[in-house]
Amino acid sequence: MAAGSTWQPFLSAGLTQSGSLWLNYRIRVTFKSVKPAAIKTVPGARTGPGRLSPVAPESGRPLYLCVRDSLRTAIDQGIFQPGEQMPSTKELSEQMSVSLVTAHRALQELVTAGVLQRSQGKGTFIHDRYPHRKDQISQCRVGLVIHRSSSIADYYHGQIFEGVRRESDKQAVDLILLRFGEDVRNECNGFLFLNPFPEELAELENSPRRQPTIIVGARGNTARVSSVDVDNFDLARQAIEHLSRLGHSRVMFVGGAEQLSNSRDRRAGFFAACSQFAVDAPTPDLVFTAESWRLSDVERDKLSAALTSGNPPTAIFAAGYYMALDVYSAAHRAGLRIPEDLSVIGVDDPPSAEHLSPPLTSLRQPLVQLGSAAVSLLVDAFRRNDLHPAARTLGAELIVRGSTGKASR
Repeated sequence: MAAGSTWQPFLSAGLTQSGSLWLNYRIRVTFKSVKPAAIKTVPGARTGPGRLSPVAPESGRPLYLCVRDSLRTAIDQGIFQPGEQMPSTKELSEQMSVSLVTAHRALQELVTAGVLQRSQGKGTFIHDRYPHRKDQISQCRVGLVIHRSSSIADYYHGQIFEGVRRESDKQAVDLILLRFGEDVRNECNGFLFLNPFPEELAELENSPRRQPTIIVGARGNTARVSSVDVDNFDLARQAIEHLSRLGHSRVMFVGGAEQLSNSRDRRAGFFAACSQFAVDAPTPDLVFTAESWRLSDVERDKLSAALTSGNPPTAIFAAGYYMALDVYSAAHRAGLRIPEDLSVIGVDDPPSAEHLSPPLTSLRQPLVQLGSAAVSLLVDAFRRNDLHPAARTLGAELIVRGSTGKASR
């Protein structure tokens, strides 16, 4: 990097006419040695050789992207030189036969990508350093589709988003943040759907698409939609194997509703592992299913009662981090000590897991790698024009801490 240069993250966002949120995350290079006074203004650039031809619309593609690509082609062909001033938005709209809004959006796309730079009070110029880093400029735009109720600030979504962000930076991918149930737009070269519900998954599998689509954090039912997911079946197997080696033969499963493939696969893995490792068959009293992703107060009270009546379990596999927290609470209400009276193993390993009392034994999902692998697979599919790339599955890692111990009976 040149002396005096700095790397800065750059985020731009806005709303489309349909109300969709678009978000571009880029890494912008700022060269402090370039001052507005040093920018070369070429006389006649607005009316001379730099005159552009009208842009013809392309079916199924936003017009501003056609204008953007036409402008970049003109720059690459030398019609505009590094440091040269671009025509005004009004002049571009007239030369290319598009609206002012379309011309402005196309210019903004190129500024965001680092092809152009704006100088306050002077205008828009070809970036002086563009010829040296044109290969790093984005050629791919990915739509990341999440639920309206999801937050990228929580651990699960935040870790996956971090992986998506890192790989997008590495591969010079522009990201647009979209929401389920909205028009995902044709301006994207591919889509990542984060943890879709069954009805959303069915719609994806049955709808024709011209762009590659990948499910992240869930498993598809057909080969028409590819996925990048954790092996949840094996995750449950690792949990039961660990408890079996500690002498536990009576293990309870505590999980969420089977609306998501993760929950179904962890439950199926639990049943299979109980048979494999000679753990007691999971009778109804050893399977506790919540209505959501964590226990309600009523469900927590029922679990506390189940832990102190009849023939209670000596260990619990909690199929989610918040489920494990609720099991801790239910055990405390029941007067049970962890792990002396009840061993607990969970899923996910946020920083708080090792600070619980006792620290939680858990299956660490590679969430950052999950997001990174999804972007890598999607970009590769886009470049190969492959609408159905092969699915990828990542493994979880067992992290043993103080919440599991030898069976007390």
